[in-house]
Amino acid sequence: MEGKTAKFALLMIGKTAFLTFKSKKAAQNLFFQNKKCIFAVEIKLIHCCMDRLFSTYGRLLAATNLHFTRYLYEQINWDNKLIVIRGAKGVGKTTMILQHILRTFPDKGKALYVSLDNVWFANHSVLQLAEYHYTHGGTHLFLDEVHKYKGWQQEVKNIYDSYPDMHIVVTGSSMLKLEESLVGDLSRRHRQYTLHGLSFREYLQLEEVAKLPVLTLEELLKNHFTTASEITSKVKVLPYFEKYLERGYYPFYREEGDGFFDRLQQIIDTIVTSEIPSVANIEYDSVYKAKQLMAILAECSPYTLNISSLCKTLQSSRNNVLKLIDLMDKAALMRRLYAASEGMNMLTKPEKILFNNTNLMYALAPQVESGTMRETYLSSQTGVAHQLSMPTQGDLVVDGKWLFEVGGKNKGFSQIKNVENSFVVSDKIDIGHGDKIPLWLFGLLY
Repeated sequence: MEGKTAKFALLMIGKTAFLTFKSKKAAQNLFFQNKKCIFAVEIKLIHCCMDRLFSTYGRLLAATNLHFTRYLYEQINWDNKLIVIRGAKGVGKTTMILQHILRTFPDKGKALYVSLDNVWFANHSVLQLAEYHYTHGGTHLFLDEVHKYKGWQQEVKNIYDSYPDMHIVVTGSSMLKLEESLVGDLSRRHRQYTLHGLSFREYLQLEEVAKLPVLTLEELLKNHFTTASEITSKVKVLPYFEKYLERGYYPFYREEGDGFFDRLQQIIDTIVTSEIPSVANIEYDSVYKAKQLMAILAECSPYTLNISSLCKTLQSSRNNVLKLIDLMDKAALMRRLYAASEGMNMLTKPEKILFNNTNLMYALAPQVESGTMRETYLSSQTGVAHQLSMPTQGDLVVDGKWLFEVGGKNKGFSQIKNVENSFVVSDKIDIGHGDKIPLWLFGLLY
């Protein structure tokens, strides 16, 4: 401010502040950038309740520990200006972000974590938040649950363009809404990552049973006997494996205890009844049909898809059923397997459908079919870093190269006899031999 000192009072009317002067002459002595100030200056109180956002941020940091971090943490290039982290609800995105802040920022004020479902955003925008944070020395903005904030894509794009030094990390637990939103200009600006649920390796580490290295698939196939022998000489693996299959994929199993399946069912219900209808023009009764489809899948043998039979059971058209399966795959509830020669698209019939992970099966069915459970587990562990398809022989082809036949401990090679690069994957065994590999060992792939 230049010129003579002007005496004024601050008058509050609602959320508007006015500078009031004792006289017109006093007001005329107030200058900003060599221009006279108007008699009343409206000030938007952007910082109103801002202390609550920072208090929440501080409490969350204080409650975050660093003794265990997810596999994805080291794979992310945190120096990218705009990062999008996708992942189903409950897989640990928020914890990973808070751990990054604790590890990286000596001055925690340089970063700010907020969830966009916070009530503060009922009357304020993300742009206002970014302006406040930037003008107060902030350099990194972490925006969680972005799918709950209407128009977040445009505001994030504006922040990206308007604040050259601001780094943004965006996360959301609605896989469907994020996929729908990441198009246009924003899609060319961001680096995207997907966080999956816990691998069996991570589960053992989280339970403080064993800290094991990640294996490549090539290493696993070549050295499985030695690797399994070394691990099982120190740890009784199979009891932990059984617990993992039932309730070890989602990290919140530790905090929920006996309420684990209730929470998982709530997540499933939110996806089916709210998220799927919000992004797709589907019939109202498709919500019920989606639940019916999941119940059928949980209780049956590995489901080689007979689309005509399924349409008849669900009393729906072929296109509607395929669209529903497509949506549930993108929502991380199901997994489609196509023949290696076929391309993937919404209206192409998959050869087989499985659950995304075994915990979903146990949450939905009183009796889980063992064959489906085994194939679901193998697909969930190999599908993170590899391309899966449905073979003419056996149960699963990985990267168009390796063929797997999945079964119990007495499973033989008759169905894949004389097939190059083929293996039997057996449940209920600690150690394999030759081309027979224990099922649990595939949990070390990430």
